[in-house]
Amino acid sequence: MNAASRPFDLILLGASGFTGKLVAEYLIKQYSTYEDLRWAMAGRNREKLIRTQREIGGEHIPIILADSVDQDSIDTLTAQTRVLCSTVGPYAKYGSITVASCVANGTHYCDLTGEVPWIRRMIDLHHTSAIQKEVRIVHCCGYDSIPSELGVHYLQQKALQDHGKHCTQVKTGIKASKGGLSGGTIASMTHMLEEAERDKSIYGLLFNTYGLNPRGMQEGPDQTDLRKAMYDHDFKSWKSPFIMAAINTRIVRRGHALLDHPFGRDFRYDEFVLTGDGVSGRLKAYVTALPMSVLARAKPGSVLMKLLGRFAPKPGEGPSRTARENGYWVFELLGTLPNGDQIKARVKGDMDPGYG
Repeated sequence: MNAASRPFDLILLGASGFTGKLVAEYLIKQYSTYEDLRWAMAGRNREKLIRTQREIGGEHIPIILADSVDQDSIDTLTAQTRVLCSTVGPYAKYGSITVASCVANGTHYCDLTGEVPWIRRMIDLHHTSAIQKEVRIVHCCGYDSIPSELGVHYLQQKALQDHGKHCTQVKTGIKASKGGLSGGTIASMTHMLEEAERDKSIYGLLFNTYGLNPRGMQEGPDQTDLRKAMYDHDFKSWKSPFIMAAINTRIVRRGHALLDHPFGRDFRYDEFVLTGDGVSGRLKAYVTALPMSVLARAKPGSVLMKLLGRFAPKPGEGPSRTARENGYWVFELLGTLPNGDQIKARVKGDMDPGYG
């Protein structure tokens, strides 16, 4: 079926889940009539989808039953829409059939994954075919990694406009953040650790700063992520590791490589949490770095992971509406030009970074 003649512009797969329902709510508010955007909600459970319809005031939105691990149902689903948006994770367990089907049927795809090993597999399996079919496969369309990639994009646009050159280095400091986690995010993190324990080569990929770059373009000046508290003289602030840097930096570097290195092959990019100057800033940096250090050493089945599984949100759970509305985040970007001059940009949000 020709993409232009398909019955739907967009199908939301996983609409009855915690994050999927938030996306559905947004679509209802953003597009006042069905004619503005012809979209449908898809998932495994009809009763849950009907409940979601009622809760978001979307009784007029069509429902489609589809199972992410059922090839036939996914093929039927992806053939009906121009774009498929999936919120069904862990994506390494539930996303591979969907991506393959989208490429085969000429359907654009986007998701909210932050699972580096799975993204690498999807790139290796489908990138060439997607180019041939002019299909866009866009991973990481949430807090990881939209603020990072758009922040760098706009900072570099400003550098070129005002100074005639791109920055050779960009640092992103997370100046403030307040938000929660969903059970789906915890499940994805746990599954990725389990995969790494079964296949030790995954650890090499996780620590490869250019691990998502196209094959043959996996070299550059960024050799490692920040792993401990340090002082940053450009920001005049102490800094500590940022958990999302492990995916955000890879996405920024991949995008730069796909565009044929417009900022130069010596372009550098890094992300971290800013904790302030002085003794208090130093103390905050060390305190903030400690959980990251512990998590980096966590193994599936360990006491730490068992505690995380016991007290963390379960799949389908996440921050309350009040908590989401009271969240916020601020990214400060600092770019260095070839002559040493520096420019700044800010990307911020006034709700929960992951679910606002």
